[in-house]
Amino acid sequence: MPFYQNINAHSANGKRTIDRLLKLRTKLINEIPEKHLESNLIIASWNIREFDSPAYGDRADEAFYYIAEIISKFDIIAVQEVRQDLKALKKLMNILGNDWHYIVTDVTEGSQGNKERLAFLFDTRKVKFGGLAGEVVLPPFETKDPQSGQTIYQPVKQLARTPYMCGFKAGWTNFILCTVHILYGSGVANDPDRIKEISGIAQALAKKADDQYEWSNNFILLGDFNIYSPQDQTYSAILSAGFQVPPQLQNLPSNALQNKFYDQIAFNVKPNEFETTGKAGIFNYYDVVFTEADETTYIPLMGDAYYKTEKGTDRKDKSLYYKTYWRTYQMSDHLPMWVEIKIDHTDAYLQKKLVPPQVSDDGTN
Repeated sequence: MPFYQNINAHSANGKRTIDRLLKLRTKLINEIPEKHLESNLIIASWNIREFDSPAYGDRADEAFYYIAEIISKFDIIAVQEVRQDLKALKKLMNILGNDWHYIVTDVTEGSQGNKERLAFLFDTRKVKFGGLAGEVVLPPFETKDPQSGQTIYQPVKQLARTPYMCGFKAGWTNFILCTVHILYGSGVANDPDRIKEISGIAQALAKKADDQYEWSNNFILLGDFNIYSPQDQTYSAILSAGFQVPPQLQNLPSNALQNKFYDQIAFNVKPNEFETTGKAGIFNYYDVVFTEADETTYIPLMGDAYYKTEKGTDRKDKSLYYKTYWRTYQMSDHLPMWVEIKIDHTDAYLQKKLVPPQVSDDGTN
């Protein structure tokens, strides 16, 4: 559980933080399954907006406490938009405590990389890093020279932000998580570059899932895909590669405005080795922290920007500034998505041992 000893209970900010934490904890208990050491695993994905960027002022301490409380209810979480400067991530880890570890990528070079990292945060009391870690590079396109018969390798365009995959173990289960932050591109539902990125990574991982020498054949593809709707080609690009999205997540918008399906968790796994419990969802923290009713409370923190635009003109829609911009840079413009996994297969294993071995015609087992 997170550590809250540094909250000043005698200050107005501290009292508000404690009050909101209590409400947040109640909502989390009501909506997220309880963590059990041996029976379940709760996997999540969360794009924490520009973690951390001073674009709309530094994140307040209370925001870090809320983020830590939410993350603590999961066992392992893929986090997108961790910035090149790791100070925010390190501050978060200090609140989460020594049981929590992280694995993080380097930034992808170039302007499209946006100085972002991808990260996995996990509770080491249950989740163990399996030793596999790598930034995913798409394989070259192979053709045959018609005259010589030699193979010609043609490099393919890589993703703007390099995907990251790691192997983990929990209970009876081993799995590979691959987290992505897919290119947004133009503001249209089926941007062709976005479709190409999703299709490329999904097909590459599906091929790995069928490789007998892969570290694990249980692949989970998760992160921010910038998908507008489940009816779009961006979504079908995941499914056509052989991945499946749990039914509970198929119609859940994941952005703060609840009108886009940006985030996804998709599975390409061995059914007898890896299965969900049927519980999954989105957690909307704005019901209890940084609520619309809290707008006036945060005017001192928002400062002059609440009243004036960058050009010095009067801000006409102050509520829009608070709801759509300022508070989403405190928490995020995305909501965390989660799914519960079964990790105790003891009963099935014991039942299988009761079945007599099959004897062939030559008398061998």
